[in-house]
Amino acid sequence: MTDRTAADAVTAVVTRRVKPGHEAAYEAALARLQADGAAFDGYLGATTQRPAPGAAEPVYTSVIRFAGLAQWQAFEHSERRAAFAAEVAPHVQADAVWDTHTGLEFWFSPPAGTVVAQPVRWRMALVMVVVVYALVALIGGAVAALLPSVPAPLRLLLTIALEVALLTWWLMPRLTRWLAPWIYPRARRA
Repeated sequence: MTDRTAADAVTAVVTRRVKPGHEAAYEAALARLQADGAAFDGYLGATTQRPAPGAAEPVYTSVIRFAGLAQWQAFEHSERRAAFAAEVAPHVQADAVWDTHTGLEFWFSPPAGTVVAQPVRWRMALVMVVVVYALVALIGGAVAALLPSVPAPLRLLLTIALEVALLTWWLMPRLTRWLAPWIYPRARRA
């Protein structure tokens, strides 16, 4: 995946509480949905964390990835996904909890093969402080020098827009890859 497609990728985390004794039916339906996912444009795959054997409340967590927002939305609103929801309704305790991530932690993608995917938070914060400080100092100063007649609130908006764009699509994907051994020092490789 290139930096550009990695920056555009959408990741959704779906959690469902399955009724005890209904795990096999739920897993069969889930396997069919994941197999059908390959037919959707931009589908990058899905993985599912199954509950511990004998769990009192079986909770399944699926991570679904699509190459972009349009592809994700096509899947999310598809007849196939709606049919899956109807098929599993008798087997689950409540509606699924859908969480589409676009936050800070997805700028810090773990290295390939990482088993423990939690970055060291203070290191993440330190990287962000250094990067944001540098961007504010450089871009803020450049915008102020280049556009002195533009009102300050408009210059601030332009500065923020440039900084967020650089962070999201250029700086953070690269820094994450370069600093991965430091951000994930205890990560084990599969």
